[in-house]
Amino acid sequence: MSAGFQPAELSFIVALSNAGSLSGAARELGITTSAVSKRLAFIESRIGVPLVNRTTRRMSLTPEGEVLLEHARRILGEIADLDQLLTNSKGVPKGQLRVNATLGFGRLHIAPAISQYVLKYPQVDVQLQLSVDPPPLTDDQFDVCIRFGAPADTRVTARRLAANRRLLCASPKYLEQHGEPKSPAELARHNCICIRQGDEAYGVWRLFTGRENGPATGRTADAVRVRGNLTTNDGEIAVNWALDGHGILMRAEWDIERYLQSGRLVQVLPNFKTPDADIYAVYPQRHQLSARIRTFVDFLSESFKRFK
Repeated sequence: MSAGFQPAELSFIVALSNAGSLSGAARELGITTSAVSKRLAFIESRIGVPLVNRTTRRMSLTPEGEVLLEHARRILGEIADLDQLLTNSKGVPKGQLRVNATLGFGRLHIAPAISQYVLKYPQVDVQLQLSVDPPPLTDDQFDVCIRFGAPADTRVTARRLAANRRLLCASPKYLEQHGEPKSPAELARHNCICIRQGDEAYGVWRLFTGRENGPATGRTADAVRVRGNLTTNDGEIAVNWALDGHGILMRAEWDIERYLQSGRLVQVLPNFKTPDADIYAVYPQRHQLSARIRTFVDFLSESFKRFK
């Protein structure tokens, strides 16, 4: 019968997973590979289930190992939070911080912010994962997720970091050859570069009339079904296609502002706006008092002031 896991064992499992191999874990922990293997075998023997699939060069966690890893990360994070709440170190963030963001925004903005954050708070170990399709907000895989648009799930806390407009744009070359649409309905005869991402309706662009910076809530939108001969799930690729003159693109302002300023892209239908997709930091409600999350979200908010 298991005598219960100790924090040191949970830390060992996390280190093993992060390293990806027994030898890598040995280097990280400062012990021999043989010692890592013996410690793992002892834990597996005690709980009665295998945690790792071993091969000559690589290792992977078993389903039981994945469950243990998920709970180990959460428990260790909560222990660190409790320590900071009850001791004099509560103002100093430390421990592991797992962050998820989309590929383009994560690469261009979140990664540089993390670089500056850990210079200020070196006791925090940040793991950044970028993904095309964001994972569910409640699966406990990440501590902070960066999302576009306020989540409907009330079990998480969402803090707005910055405004985020989506704009229609095209290269001057494309507009010279094909003309500039004067209404949303005219988009149907243009070549539109489409992006498949998340749960958004593919091939349907919703445009609201009125002032460019006015609220879209409560207005009637034109839902235009668009088509084109280029489709991708990567925003950076889509922007490059637009720069090459292939068609009209709907993209977030943060991603194309430098091209609009240089004139390489031109805004199309500027008197229409798309549904809001403001940038939010989303995290479990129980982490609201975590020094790691609180300082990280505050740091992002300060970093993104230029978007506001």
